[in-house]
Amino acid sequence: MAPASASPPPEPSSRSPLHWLTAVTDLFAFPLRTSHYVELVNPLWSTHKLQARVEAVWDETRDARTVTLRPGLNWRGHRAGQHVRVGVPVEGKHYTRTYTISSPPERDDGCFTITVKAIDGGRISHHIVRNLKVGDYLPVGLPQGDFYLPDAQPVLPLFITAGSGITPAMSMLRSLIAQQRLPDSVHVHYAPHKFDVVFGKELEQLAAKHERYHLFTQFTRDIDDATGTGQQGEGYFSPEQLEALCPDWREREVYACGPPALLAALESHFEGAGRGAHLHIERFRAEFARVPADAVGGKVRFARSVAEVQADSTTSLLRVAEDAGMNPPHGCRMGICHTCNTTLLSGCVRDLRNGNVINEVGATVQTCICAAAGDCELDL
Repeated sequence: MAPASASPPPEPSSRSPLHWLTAVTDLFAFPLRTSHYVELVNPLWSTHKLQARVEAVWDETRDARTVTLRPGLNWRGHRAGQHVRVGVPVEGKHYTRTYTISSPPERDDGCFTITVKAIDGGRISHHIVRNLKVGDYLPVGLPQGDFYLPDAQPVLPLFITAGSGITPAMSMLRSLIAQQRLPDSVHVHYAPHKFDVVFGKELEQLAAKHERYHLFTQFTRDIDDATGTGQQGEGYFSPEQLEALCPDWREREVYACGPPALLAALESHFEGAGRGAHLHIERFRAEFARVPADAVGGKVRFARSVAEVQADSTTSLLRVAEDAGMNPPHGCRMGICHTCNTTLLSGCVRDLRNGNVINEVGATVQTCICAAAGDCELDL
């Protein structure tokens, strides 16, 4: 029942002519909808699901690619720094991943971009970087996330990024420049070496063109030009390094995105300095607790699929199901969207974020961040 203060539903007269036309044609399209037939003409015109067409691909580095997507009718604009869920069909299966939008909201061609880096063991990221082509259609979600600049713009932003974590910061920078309101900004970016800097040339051009944008690129691996091999460098984050690169860091709002190790170091430093409230973090992966040394996996039974798989104590149940040939619902893969929620029918599982064991029958289990903690049965 709606609360007493809820607004009444709109009067029929407020509905658009298209709504009424579709309502009538849906009667003839039953059991499908008009949108299903419109999709055959142009997938971007369908209204029962949101899709996007690949308009262009651009290789940023040897293992990172920017994909330009033109979304369908139900798309809404994003805020710089937000992310979007993207469906990727691979070998007859449908997978979903979440990627930050790297383009600014001010883009005027109706498209947006995602920039994807192929990660070790990442089957979908490798497919996007290597195999996605112009003309492909992908299901997409609507923009989400609260990692963005507030309407009351921070006076002195400090961006700290690493690897593909540069994508939300790039969207923010492009947006500020498009609005002609770029403030004094410091950007510290980490990469193994100069060839791995995503948007490398554009960043250098921004630094040369905008005197209020101060870029410091730190390389964590030194490359021997003769052999092409690398040695560990001195570019990793440290309080001393931050003090040298940005002496006024205590006066800035900090926006950070990158690998878990970097984010953990930043949290420790800024919390210790009493500046934790001024550190804003976007994570691409869930932060997992240490699994006890004596932890064991077990046999996982997927009740609906009538499948049983032996699993270890550290691999997520979602990955276990996928490796077994299943395609369970999923989204962010880091415990945020709850698309992967299922019910524990028996046994116990471990929440990899905090180490807690879930053993209550009927409890909700997020398969993307839980692993087997003995034999268990799931409603999948």
